[in-house]
Amino acid sequence: MPEPTVSDPAGQEETIRMTGPLDPRGGWVASNCPIGKALELVGTRSAMLLLREAFYGTTRFADFATRAGISEPVAATRLRELASHGLIEREAYREPGQRTRMQYRLTHKGAELFPVLVALMQWGDKWLGPAGVELRHRDCGQPVHVELCCDGGHHPTAGDLDLAPRPRAAPGAR
Repeated sequence: MPEPTVSDPAGQEETIRMTGPLDPRGGWVASNCPIGKALELVGTRSAMLLLREAFYGTTRFADFATRAGISEPVAATRLRELASHGLIEREAYREPGQRTRMQYRLTHKGAELFPVLVALMQWGDKWLGPAGVELRHRDCGQPVHVELCCDGGHHPTAGDLDLAPRPRAAPGAR
């Protein structure tokens, strides 16, 4: 699939504009970046595949490892990390005549990563080739996609956005 053409030769149409004390860009460093912090937590291939499996309803350890195509030691490490950061929770279960084992379920915090996984799926379908599956809205049957939307209801592109300092909360306000 060909890449879209950008009319601005410097590629600035698809970049976010820095504003206020963030401009010029060389004047500040993206410290305490939420993207960097999120990637530290879920930025491995195995973590994302385990989260995908949790969204698909996988709960048992052996199923996670098998379905994500990763080794059991890697699955154990990543599931432990995801649980320690509150993205999944461990629950004990016991089949009759068997020892107690752990199963895993998404927490609310973990479930809020769903749009990220859908965006990766959508991007991969477009640029790396479509998968044999797609997400459809159960009520109307239409395919689902992720898009940016501002509080005013507009759907901006990166070139329509400003990166601005967040207003500081008043003392005592939460």
